Amino acid sequence: MTDQFDFEAFKQAAIKGLYEGKPLTGENGLFAPLLKHFLESALEGEMDSHLAQTRQVEQNRRNGKTTKRVKSSAGLLDLQTPRDRTGSYQPQLVPKRQVVLTPQLEQKVLSLYSVGNSYADISQHLQEMYGYALSDSELTAITDKVIPAMREWQNRPLESLYTLVWLDGIYYKVRHEGRVVSRVLYSVIGLNLSGKKQVLGIYTAETESAKFWLSVLTDLKQRGVEDLLITCVDGLKGFDVAINNVYPAATVQLCIVHQLRNSFRFVPDKLLKDFAKDLKTVYQAPDREQAMENLLLVQERWGGMYPKAVQPWLDKWELLSPFFDYPPAIRKVMYTTNTVEGYHRQLRKVTKTKGAFSSDVALQKLVYLTVQNLQIKWETTTYNWKEVVNQFSIIFEERIKQHRFD
Repeated sequence: MTDQFDFEAFKQAAIKGLYEGKPLTGENGLFAPLLKHFLESALEGEMDSHLAQTRQVEQNRRNGKTTKRVKSSAGLLDLQTPRDRTGSYQPQLVPKRQVVLTPQLEQKVLSLYSVGNSYADISQHLQEMYGYALSDSELTAITDKVIPAMREWQNRPLESLYTLVWLDGIYYKVRHEGRVVSRVLYSVIGLNLSGKKQVLGIYTAETESAKFWLSVLTDLKQRGVEDLLITCVDGLKGFDVAINNVYPAATVQLCIVHQLRNSFRFVPDKLLKDFAKDLKTVYQAPDREQAMENLLLVQERWGGMYPKAVQPWLDKWELLSPFFDYPPAIRKVMYTTNTVEGYHRQLRKVTKTKGAFSSDVALQKLVYLTVQNLQIKWETTTYNWKEVVNQFSIIFEERIKQHRFD
């Protein structure tokens, strides 16, 4: 058994240490002796229980102790761990290969990791706070503990209907087989009938393609999404076909902002202001007919000089113009992927310290933790949602009434 712990001496030393400004935790922290005593007492209790269960069968008994150095929120601790003669005792409180203790410490690591701190930053923080650092492998072991929760979240059942879904991709660098390659993180954000945004899943692939988007949409279907009213997407070729293969009734809207950016690339800076002003008359027109008239005027003025800036608007008009079929309140939330781009900005904030991720899973881990933080901010409903949902309820009355609407 452990030596009798002198609580009175500990109390006096702790009070004196507080007046002297000594830290409660970390290297030479005041709580370290108490935590060490509690842990060693618990391990002795485990050994007592183990011996009581095995002694009659194996004639088992104690066989000294081993010293194990562990890292805790109270600093480094040298624990005396009991051994048994047969070697059948397996510590539960501090397993044999575990060198990092306490959920609080692991939660701190995950918290620092989720806001974009690198492993080097986290180790430096732990050194300053607790008097020790953790290696990259130890930090990876801690952050890997979120993987089961991430997998469960990734496969969770979804709501049966989403009023709006934004789909887009963002590129990252990942190490694969000794070289750095590009990976596309597929972003899917849904707006439910309560007016709240949700990240529906995390998917990665080598390139962005309509074929892979088809597999993403199929996954949503399998997880319970029966209907999408409106989808807002970028200009990827075949995207609309992929969507309508899985959700044939969904309206597909190409992002106006994406199309504007693509057009601006072909117009000289000195003319860009005038060109943008003319295009504004197209997407801010009161109706589809007026918008087409204005687009033809843009074509007449600019098409000859900069055909690559104007012709795509005519070629993609069927997919760029669906928002004109809806009232202004709905138009504002459907003709741009600003929602998903705002989400991407949040991801960039926490991933900017990463030159290249060690694997796809490493990328997904950090994105998952970021999403969990972001969902807290998304608990509020979308601006002007009552007006928007009333209009949805009128336009899509038959489709919405098939689903629960709180």
